[in-house]
Amino acid sequence: MQSFLNGVERVGNMVPHPVVIFLILIAIVIVLSALLGAMGVRVTVDQINPQTQEIEPVTTELRSLLNADGIRFLYGSLIPNFMSFTAVGLMIGAMIGAGVAEESGLINALIRKLVLVSPAWALTYILAFCGILSSIAADAGYLVLLPLAGVAYMSVGRNPLAGLALGFAAVAGAFTVNMLIKPLDAVLVEFTNEAAHLVDPSISIGLASNLFFSIVSVIFLTVLIAFITDRIVAPRLGPYTPAAGVHKEKTDSALTPAEQRGLKFALYGLIGLIVVFFFLTGPSWAPLRNPETGELIGNSPFMNGLIALIMLAFLVTGWAFGIGAGTVRTLTDVIKAMEKAVTGLGGTIFLFFVLSQFVAYFTYTNMGTVLALSLASTLQAMNVGPLLLLIGFIVVVAIIDLLLTGAIAKWAIFAPVFVPLLLKLGVEPESVLAAYRVGDSPMNAITPLNAYFALMVGFVQKYDPKSGVGTVVSLMLPYVIWMFILWTALFALWQVLGLPWGI
Repeated sequence: MQSFLNGVERVGNMVPHPVVIFLILIAIVIVLSALLGAMGVRVTVDQINPQTQEIEPVTTELRSLLNADGIRFLYGSLIPNFMSFTAVGLMIGAMIGAGVAEESGLINALIRKLVLVSPAWALTYILAFCGILSSIAADAGYLVLLPLAGVAYMSVGRNPLAGLALGFAAVAGAFTVNMLIKPLDAVLVEFTNEAAHLVDPSISIGLASNLFFSIVSVIFLTVLIAFITDRIVAPRLGPYTPAAGVHKEKTDSALTPAEQRGLKFALYGLIGLIVVFFFLTGPSWAPLRNPETGELIGNSPFMNGLIALIMLAFLVTGWAFGIGAGTVRTLTDVIKAMEKAVTGLGGTIFLFFVLSQFVAYFTYTNMGTVLALSLASTLQAMNVGPLLLLIGFIVVVAIIDLLLTGAIAKWAIFAPVFVPLLLKLGVEPESVLAAYRVGDSPMNAITPLNAYFALMVGFVQKYDPKSGVGTVVSLMLPYVIWMFILWTALFALWQVLGLPWGI
């Protein structure tokens, strides 16, 4: 395995810069779309009409980027593609606050405090657990947990690349499960119910329909990710030797009196922020609740704008720490810290610009949708039992996840096909949704179409400037392989034993 991973890293790092890779992929998509469009490639399946809630045949054609409409799209969508790429806004928003927290010394002090109060063996498990739970804040976990994991590992004298791999596996590879109900659950459940109503209008599942399976999955994956990190990834990487010009984090966990005072000020700032948000979310009339239903968790302004809370938490606590520790005192100091954080994102923003074009062009051509629907139709036609069909469904979702990373977009395609099919075979919708969660997550850690894969490459290069795409893929493959196999096995055991999936 170690020789194989080393080979993957060597071959992967021979490929060009990620920007060049995506430019090549854009050219391939343009040419393929023209060829397949000229061949009239299309697929027809039954889907739900959201207006009538009735099943209707829908034909999806592969669209060319070299006909008149395609050329108009290529020319006119350049800036809109980038502006609609939400990863950019999330990244900048989070880094504005994180920049203040980092420049003031809060992040460094918190990591050293965590190391000081945690047993050495528990650090990996704590980081893995926090990474999985970070999906409650949608994509913000990528921007917060990844750099923290790298710094935490370096602060205890371990290889920061192992910490980054641990964080990325936890955030990306287990993205669809959590111990809490999150906004994604509301959308997935809604699509599931619409698909189930095609067979039986009386069947509906709730937001907590997969809660039990999700809780057990979080615990299971926490242990698995930590085990892989300690037994496979970290030993392969060995001790860390910083390259020339790479800053090595302070390894002495002892905090100075000024840092202790800064942490107290940061705690006071956090308490103040919590009080403010309590009045914004607690009362039934609170402005951050859903104005129609009054709900706070689910589809509400609070959950939809959670990145603002993340940014404010870093900003307020970072500034408060700076005042207490004497590192950031004035508003000018805060603004300079923000500017420094955003300036450091120049290369990543340019990469996201190119990546956004590729994603938009690939989506426009319908290549991923045609492939997904074709595989779904093939699997549906196979005459196998419910369990084998569910496992086959997990495999198909994992394959498609390499091309279509959006959990909502894929479920909109698969739910109307597999939920009714398996419901007729006596399989409850909760099982199908749980199978989708298993198939949708692990591949996120190795697909370049994950917007944050490029960010991961950037974080890795911070500690090892000679690394590249191959380094990241070789780091993540052990997690992807074992998470996919063992998580699928957990799902199969759960299905065979007939355990309740949730509430």
